Amino acid sequence: MKLKAPVHTPDHADSYYAATKNWQTDYPQLLDHATYDVCIVGGGFTGVATALELAEQGYGVAVLEARKVGWGASGRNGGQLIRGIGEAPEQFVNQIGQEGVAAIHQMGVEAVEIVRERVRQFDIQCDLKMGYMDAAIKPRQLADITDNYVALKQRNYPHRLLLLHEQGVQEYVNSKRYIGGMVDMGSGHLHPLNLCLGEARVAQQLGVQFFEQSPVVNIIKRNRPQVITDKGSITCEFVVLAGNAYLGNLEPKIGKKVLPAGSYMIATEKLEDHLWQSLMPNDCAVCDTSIALDYFRLSADKRLLFGGLCNYSGRDPRSIVSSLRPKMIKVFPQLASTAIEFQWGGMIGIGANRMPQIGRLETNIYYAQAYSGHGVNASHMAGRVVAEAICQQSRRIDTFARIRHMTFPGGLYLRSPLLALGMLWHRLKEAV
Repeated sequence: MKLKAPVHTPDHADSYYAATKNWQTDYPQLLDHATYDVCIVGGGFTGVATALELAEQGYGVAVLEARKVGWGASGRNGGQLIRGIGEAPEQFVNQIGQEGVAAIHQMGVEAVEIVRERVRQFDIQCDLKMGYMDAAIKPRQLADITDNYVALKQRNYPHRLLLLHEQGVQEYVNSKRYIGGMVDMGSGHLHPLNLCLGEARVAQQLGVQFFEQSPVVNIIKRNRPQVITDKGSITCEFVVLAGNAYLGNLEPKIGKKVLPAGSYMIATEKLEDHLWQSLMPNDCAVCDTSIALDYFRLSADKRLLFGGLCNYSGRDPRSIVSSLRPKMIKVFPQLASTAIEFQWGGMIGIGANRMPQIGRLETNIYYAQAYSGHGVNASHMAGRVVAEAICQQSRRIDTFARIRHMTFPGGLYLRSPLLALGMLWHRLKEAV
């Protein structure tokens, strides 16, 4: 099978997910002026989840998507649904206090439950399966995983956890690369594009109006903001900015705090039963804990989906397969002769401190972005937190709003190279 190079078109990336999506959306383009209670900019997980939450509360909602619903990282990520929000909320204790740290840990569990309950309630067909493993390559990583295991137990984590050493790892990942890990049955994996499209269909049934091929070019800020696209406009009471890595310069104040970084994946041909069962007999999602990490899982039709590149240059690699296949074979030498049938990638939103950025720009303009590669669960929690703020049901958004986020230095053209240098330093430090 001849592989196509990754192409960024108005339709979805040429990925395994796009090839197996449950339906093709055909939402209209915004061509005139309209009025809604809430206008959401961005049709990925954040935008769709926020719209669904608000529609359940009776709000009239419009979602403006520049391309197709689920076109960005929401529709082409690793599909791993992992507990937690951000990295080590304890680092922000001076800004949010112990109560804030505890709240973020609690929301990290709630985030996964939002997805699980929504899939169950609305019968969204997205291949959701529970089971996930943090994998250690080095003793220091295993020590960190062990510390995390103890901390989760102390916080009464409600799902089964299993701490593994080298022999036990083989029961989950038949690879000599890992010396230990932790299995978490409260996390899992799914087909992200089908989840996003399924949630959008539910939201539409609840009254949400989606507009595709409708890029936003300006927002006029006033008591009732006006959101202007290239061919129409929407007047509303509230605006939610959910463009993440693709927000661009629409709102520079937050756009400069998120860095678009390339993330890439490959998918093998379908594996014979005896092969996949020997590689990953428990069908868990797996992620190692290195800075330049690998993550992988089996699809519903038993292909290996493998990711492991994070590119800060803004350019796609010449060959995703050539970059990722050696990493895959390092984990599973058994796949040396296995064909690769899909390669794809695109931008994700990275924040400097790896904590999602959720807050208000004005009293009637909200935003959520910068999930740093862990957006499947965190975006759903962000949608709930923003919706609660608009509905005045809670002030959980204040916990996130108190966290300070650095503006990336170097401006539009230098911030990516500067971050790449910083990440190289961290990788060298880890290697030593």
